[in-house]
Amino acid sequence: MIDNQQFLTPEESLEVEKALLTSSEKFLTRLTISSLRLLQVIAQDFNIPINDLTSEQIITWMETDSKKKIEEGKDQGVLKW
Repeated sequence: MIDNQQFLTPEESLEVEKALLTSSEKFLTRLTISSLRLLQVIAQDFNIPINDLTSEQIITWMETDSKKKIEEGKDQGVLKW
C-alpha cells in the first residue's frame, strides 16, 4: 500500500476552486478526483486494472485499511481521517 497518499494536490484543489461551479459541484469534483486516486491505489493493491475492481474488493480493501489503523495505530493505513 502507498503511505501518505495525497489524493488531491493543493494545485488541483485551487483549479477546482477557480472553476465556474457551485459550491456543491466543487465538492463533488474534489471528491471524484480523490475517489479516482483511491481506486487506483486499491486496484494496484489487488494487482488488477481499475476497471476490473468490484464493489466487494473495494469493501474488503476499506475493511483491511480500517483494521490496520485499529491494530497498528491511527497513523497507519492509507486513508487518514
